[in-house]
This record gives sequence, C-alpha cells and structure tokens, in this order.
Amino acid sequence: MARKTVLVAGATGLVGYAALKHFAAEPDTAAIAVSRRSPADVPSVRHLKLDLTDTAACRDAADAMRDVTHLVYAALFELPGLVEGWRNDQQIETNDRMLRNLLEPLARAARGLQHVTLLQGTKAYGVHVRPLAVPAREGRSELREQANFYWNQEAYLRAARLGQDWGFTILRPVLVIGEAIGGAMNLIPALGVHAAVMRERGPILPYPGGAERVSQAVDADLLARAIGWAGEAEAARDETFNVANGDVFTWPNVWPAIADAVGMRTGPDEPFLLQSLGRADWDRARDRYGLVSPGLAEFVGLSLEYADYQMRYGHTEPGPPAIVSTVKITQAGFQEVMDTEMMFRKWFRLFQKKRLLPAR
Repeated sequence: MARKTVLVAGATGLVGYAALKHFAAEPDTAAIAVSRRSPADVPSVRHLKLDLTDTAACRDAADAMRDVTHLVYAALFELPGLVEGWRNDQQIETNDRMLRNLLEPLARAARGLQHVTLLQGTKAYGVHVRPLAVPAREGRSELREQANFYWNQEAYLRAARLGQDWGFTILRPVLVIGEAIGGAMNLIPALGVHAAVMRERGPILPYPGGAERVSQAVDADLLARAIGWAGEAEAARDETFNVANGDVFTWPNVWPAIADAVGMRTGPDEPFLLQSLGRADWDRARDRYGLVSPGLAEFVGLSLEYADYQMRYGHTEPGPPAIVSTVKITQAGFQEVMDTEMMFRKWFRLFQKKRLLPAR
C-alpha cells in the first residue's frame, strides 16, 4: 500500500500537470488526477473525471477519495477576456465554490488527510491593479481590500482547518512556465505559435511586446518540487510562501534566448498583438511543419491574451518592477533555483520533441 495518496485538482493545468507528474514518479506514492480531461502521458495515475462546479458530482465522488493524504488544489476557473475577468464577481464566486465543492466531501471521507496545498499568485499583492512594493513579502504586502478569489478560498481553508489534524500551505508562484495544452496562462504554446507563424516570413523573430518591466518567473517542475516539499516539511505547515526561480528578467533581455530556442534570431522590435493571430495562420503552420498539436483555441486557450499582458503590448514607458521576496521559503528549507533563460529553452525543447511546435 502506498505511503501517501496525493489528489491533484486541476491535473491538466499548468501547475497541476507538473505536480501530477512529480508525485506519479515518487516512490510509495499514489496519485489521483481530478480534471475534466484525462491527463496525457501519466499512465500510473488514477483519473477522476470531475467538474468542480458540480456540487452533487463532487459529493458522489467522495468514496473514491477515501485514501487521500495530500490535496494539491491547482484548479482554476477563468473567464474569456482573461485579465478583465480577474476582478469579476462570477470568477471570484466560481473559484470559491469549486474549492468548497471538493474539500468538503474530501475532508469527510479522507480520515487520513494530512495536508492541503493551495495555489495563489502575485495578484495577492495587487500586481494587476497597482505597482508592487519591491520586493513583495508574505504577510505585509497583500492587497486584501481588493476583491480576489484568493481571499475567499483562503478564508474558507483556514476555517475548515480549525480543529482538524491536517495542515495547509499556500504557495504564491510568479509567472509559471511549463507544459499544458489549452491553458489560460501558459506562454510556451502562445510564443511558439507566434514564432511558427513568423517563421514563414524568414528567420527573424522581432520582440512583439512593449516597454520592459523587471519580472520573475518559475519553472513548473521546480514549483512541483516546492509543492512536494510543502506537503512534508514541518516548517511549511500553515504558512504562506512566494516561489520563484531566483533570478529576474525583462522580456527584451530574454528574447534572444527565446528566438534561439525556436531556431530564429532577433531583429528590430516589431510590436505585434498576439491575440490577432488567427486559426488559419496556425493551421497553415501546422501543415507546413507536420505538427501533431491541435487547433489554435485548443492549443493556446487564453494564453495569447496572457502573453500580450505579460509582455506589455502597447506600453511605451517601462513598467514598475514586479519582484517578490523568496527569503521566507529559502529560510524554511526549500532552496532550489533555476536560470530563467534555461527554463525557456527547456520547455521549447520539450514541445519540439513532442512535435507540438516546429523543430529548432
């Protein structure tokens, strides 16, 4: 019998998929994927096809969750018009309800539950509505007066935790880069589609965004290992931590590495709205390079819009830096770092190997 059983909610998303692969490879660990689609290339896990907005369906699935010892809650509901939706009452209510729908029956059924990991992000510090305090620190830089589903979920989790044996950890990753198909916020498919379409014009890949801003990113696999650490470390119990690669970057500065990773080179900047890419553009590129990736909407989800937002398309003045402190998690015991340029190269290489993007 497995020493622990980890249920990953949102198992086909950017963070959930990385966590699922991490736990599926751990010895003496059983992994359960909760998602509407079956996760690819992880044959050793059990899949619960579940819509977390369906209260009755979640309640009926309780028996299948009896052995769960660890919950990784990475499920996310986003509205079309991604950025505008972050302050939408429907988005907030739906994300709040999804966590409740899953955790209530799970906590009743899983008598051996030990730990819950909840994912937030830099919107906890108001990055989407104001310049961040630099660096943003856990417990002193939050913008709790701004409506945000993070606060609804966190308040519910803290209340549910009272009197229970299990603990929790809240992780706040910065921009996550990894593997996911059809996600709301995965830049590898978005930038890869743009590069493939641009490659039809020649070998030059101009930087398409606006004026730079100093930012951070985190590798999805590094984040998955942080999730694994949080579920076991006493120093992480009932705590909140920022998670990042450990360096900083600007998009113009990292763009030559991205261009090289897709087999192109940089030229003069050429602002381009990635959201304007059309289905026919991508279909033509798929045919030309013999790709197995799906159509545009299925492949990128809302990520073209997210790419425009991250690269500050249309902005002509440098933006305020978006930097979080990772001192707290380092002092608590999780000390992994990664070079952000190498991270981008790593994920483009994987998508190319799977013939989801053109070979370099």
